[in-house]
Amino acid sequence: MSPPPGSVHVVQDVASAFAEVVLDTFATRPDPRFVVVLSGGPTARHCYEKLAEVGAAAIDWASVDVLLGDERCVAANDPDANQRLVREALLERVPPVGSFHPMSCGDVVSYQRMLEKMPALDLVHLGLGPDGHTASLFPGSPALDPPPGTLAIRSSDPNERNPHERMTLTFEAITRARLVVFTVSGDSKRDTLRALEAGADLPAARVRAARVLWLVDHLAATEA
Repeated sequence: MSPPPGSVHVVQDVASAFAEVVLDTFATRPDPRFVVVLSGGPTARHCYEKLAEVGAAAIDWASVDVLLGDERCVAANDPDANQRLVREALLERVPPVGSFHPMSCGDVVSYQRMLEKMPALDLVHLGLGPDGHTASLFPGSPALDPPPGTLAIRSSDPNERNPHERMTLTFEAITRARLVVFTVSGDSKRDTLRALEAGADLPAARVRAARVLWLVDHLAATEA
């Protein structure tokens, strides 16, 4: 299988494979700083817990700048907040990072300006929803096609499958990544991967970057 675009690795354990990719990418980074964009959801939590386990001493966390790829418009400590997940699963388990930039739905402009000053994003971590969304870029959403130059935007699911208003990076922002890593786990994602393989115009299929890597477990990759 070869989800568009990029290369796919079918792995035994997605979280372990993700942690290995982050460590390798950090070790070969072209600049002193390392800018990483993190995600949310159960698979992301497992990935960050594993990264904290194997990377606490292997990474110079003071040189790492952490951004979010999307966020729900909820309080910072809400159980649905991606920033809470990132703190609990990663940031509270490793030495202090250089900087952490949570999103605020009430201040999209500040995130936009910050992204404009960054020449590149070293690694962007994305997931895949059963409806084909990634970050908070949902099928049929106006956020799929914002005005040129838009790097961060408010978003919502017009199909009402995903609750909460959101803030998200746009495809244009993600395109600035040196590496995008999709992590896909579980048989609930199998049909979506099949659709991507068949060329369906789902949001995840629109992601472009210098390099795109899919880490897929056997449950998601195996034909039913």
